[in-house]
Amino acid sequence: MENKKKILCVGLVCLDIINVVDKYPEEDTDSRCLSQRWQRGGNASNSCTVLSLLGAPCAFMGSLAAGPVAENLPDATAADFSKVDLHQYKWIHWEGRNAEEQVKMIQQVALYNNTLPPQQRITISVEIEKTREPLYQLFPHGDVVFVSKDVAQHFGFHNAEAALRGLYSRVKRGAVLICAWAEKGADALGPDGVIVHSDAFPPEKLLDTLGAGDTFNAAVIFTLANGGSLQEALTFGCTVAGRKCGVHGYDGILEK
Repeated sequence: MENKKKILCVGLVCLDIINVVDKYPEEDTDSRCLSQRWQRGGNASNSCTVLSLLGAPCAFMGSLAAGPVAENLPDATAADFSKVDLHQYKWIHWEGRNAEEQVKMIQQVALYNNTLPPQQRITISVEIEKTREPLYQLFPHGDVVFVSKDVAQHFGFHNAEAALRGLYSRVKRGAVLICAWAEKGADALGPDGVIVHSDAFPPEKLLDTLGAGDTFNAAVIFTLANGGSLQEALTFGCTVAGRKCGVHGYDGILEK
């Protein structure tokens, strides 16, 4: 039964409109568009896509629109989340957005976890990607915390290891803090105080980096949720994210 439990991603689904040009446009110039595609995007939605491709039973929670394009969709609230059947899930991941409401959601899971033996509790992960002060209140609420390169640099850190050492005091006792640093790979720090590192695995030809971070997060979560080590999770995360950068969208990310 435990293996059938799902991974839930809470956050954004949106419409990404991607224009392909022959080179990065210079400021104040026009460029002919070689092609355009519309695809479903949003951090939590993208991570769900990758989890599904990896074979994980998963679910998404966020605001959906009836039409193809919509404006001003509200973020999911703690009241919305209270309707979720937590028995279905072994891991819940929050993309940092409306942090005050998300903290209340996480507190609901913590209360639920308190009624269960440790091996049956839901693992909580959070992603702090944007440099917005309200999001930083999420740091102490994840068992696994993903912090972005942008946020790390905002705090004055110049590499992943320095960021992990400097920010680890913000996470709760026993948590794992993870920071990916683009082509430099990714590092993680757990309660044992040991920095774990994986190099990046860039594709032969760089085609599409949109969603690479969401892919990394999903692959790390997939590995940890299935009992893999932190080193295995980081290496797999960097491997799959590298493959994603070599394809448009997500088709083919599992091909060698």
